[in-house]
Amino acid sequence: MRGHAVVVVGMICLSGCMEGSKPSPLSRNGTGTSPATGVKSLYERIGGEAVIVKIVDDLVANVIADEKIKAVHKKHFMEGDVAGLKRKLVDQIGEATGGPQKYRGKSMKEAHRGLAITDADFDALAADLVKALDQNKIGEAEKKELVQLFGSMRRDVVEKSE
Repeated sequence: MRGHAVVVVGMICLSGCMEGSKPSPLSRNGTGTSPATGVKSLYERIGGEAVIVKIVDDLVANVIADEKIKAVHKKHFMEGDVAGLKRKLVDQIGEATGGPQKYRGKSMKEAHRGLAITDADFDALAADLVKALDQNKIGEAEKKELVQLFGSMRRDVVEKSE
């Protein structure tokens, strides 16, 4: 569960990125397929933007319904520019998985500064992400790759020891 929690926290971190800029973490050839190996990107294997949009919609719904998510953190998923938040999440996931999207939000550290996010908060969000991935029938190998992609975000998001 800890590995899946990293993925979820990474996605939550993504949601906090409503403005600012961040350099592109991946270079792409526009096809999502590695020119050297011909292997399909994670973006292609999970179904591209249409599936990412569904995952993000389900993630937001899961967070809102989750009793483990603190009200102060849930609020971000319920009020204000929720459509903009979802678009940022789609862009960040798309870019990180090899798609054509370009994430232009804040860095994870900047976006979550001062929110007092704990490991338990991060883990709860991760569980909601895994649930969204399962709801969209994302394969185990792809889930594992997402965990690896977002695993390093915990240190930028979690501010408070429990």
